[in-house]
Amino acid sequence: MDIEVLHNIDLKDFSYFKIGGKVENLYFPKSIDEFIFLLMDLDNPLIFGGFSNVLFSSVGVKQDLICTSKFDKFDINDSYVKASAGVRGAVLSRACMEKSLTGFEFMSGFPGTIGGNIYMNASAHKQSISDTLLKVKVFNTSKKEVVELLKNDLNFGYRSSVFQEKPYILLEAEFELSVDKKENISNRIKENREFRKTHQPQNIPNVGSIFRNPENNSAGKILDEVGAKLLKVGGAKVFENHANFIVNYDNATSCDVLELMFVMYNKVKENFGIELKPEVKYFGDMSEREREICKILFQR
Repeated sequence: MDIEVLHNIDLKDFSYFKIGGKVENLYFPKSIDEFIFLLMDLDNPLIFGGFSNVLFSSVGVKQDLICTSKFDKFDINDSYVKASAGVRGAVLSRACMEKSLTGFEFMSGFPGTIGGNIYMNASAHKQSISDTLLKVKVFNTSKKEVVELLKNDLNFGYRSSVFQEKPYILLEAEFELSVDKKENISNRIKENREFRKTHQPQNIPNVGSIFRNPENNSAGKILDEVGAKLLKVGGAKVFENHANFIVNYDNATSCDVLELMFVMYNKVKENFGIELKPEVKYFGDMSEREREICKILFQR
């Protein structure tokens, strides 16, 4: 197949963090057939959508990478929506608003794709990607086959799904949304986007929330209470308006970010006895120090 591929490129040029070393091969499938072909042909590739919520190693990544950003077809039929894994949530949110369909407003400010949002069961403003999901088509990398799963098969929880437990790669998903006045949907989208503008970093490299919220608590609130907003390591620092965000303000490395995360983690553990779990995912080769930190932060 004539699949687009880039060779020996810098991942920092794709990362929302603007951090990352080189990868030898980065593939861009444009259809489900091309995507399945790569999953069958490549040896244990890493799959990404929009490269949000990801920290790449400054040393680089040895595995092949697949980016689904060009596998972005979707169809809206009455209240039913079918979307490929690479469709950006913000794009689909807007398209559904034009059809007076509600349920995707929360994705209006997200940089992520449908595949990534389902993987982590993305949610915000009392809406979740799993609320409207009906079924998915996935590729089982162990059995090398395509299977269809219903919502109840996906073990959705807070920031979790079966995709984090089993060798499944999302190909496409189907949803059923509800009808509402276009004006109401538009207003909710505007409110959500305004909230993100006032609470989250704008126009400075970051990957969103760094840690998951502990049960019945807020990671940002706890981090604020331990003075995290004053912390920085190398070119990485905690965002001054929200303690659960790290920004790359001066050519930060992956080690800078991990060291800063480790300081944040330890301050919360020492003061509250809570072990925060990272929401950001780390990929690539590690220095010895990075390996030490990841063993604790990511339990690996």
